[in-house]
Amino acid sequence: MKNLVTALGLAILTPALALADGAPRDQWGRAGILSSANKAELPPITLSAGMPLAEAPWVLTSGTYYEFEIEGDGSAELALEGSEFFRAIWIDEIVVNDLEVRPIGINSIEFDDAGEMEIGFVAIKPGEYFLRIPGSTGETQRLNITIE
Repeated sequence: MKNLVTALGLAILTPALALADGAPRDQWGRAGILSSANKAELPPITLSAGMPLAEAPWVLTSGTYYEFEIEGDGSAELALEGSEFFRAIWIDEIVVNDLEVRPIGINSIEFDDAGEMEIGFVAIKPGEYFLRIPGSTGETQRLNITIE
């Protein structure tokens, strides 16, 4: 029974760890899933009154480490919500003014003034998600995200 459980666990984890944006797992290096060979940069999200959040939807690969910046211009007090997305990823760190925060999880973030924030995470759970400005109804105020 123990061997069956081990085999099932490996069968479930292997597809998620086998490839990350074309880099085979054996090339990741000592840091494993956090290796630079498994890392990708995403386009920034812009928080500005009346401006689109992003140019295009994101399509992510489960098991890949991603980094992106959120840039707020201070034109309005704006937040981003997406609790389902934040539960589908593992957040490594959030960096604000060179201060690193390593949270267990988050529900939303908010910019009261102009500033930048960088988030590093590993995409985990495949599915369709979004980040959006709370209370907004326009499609440009929403970023659709697919984890494959």
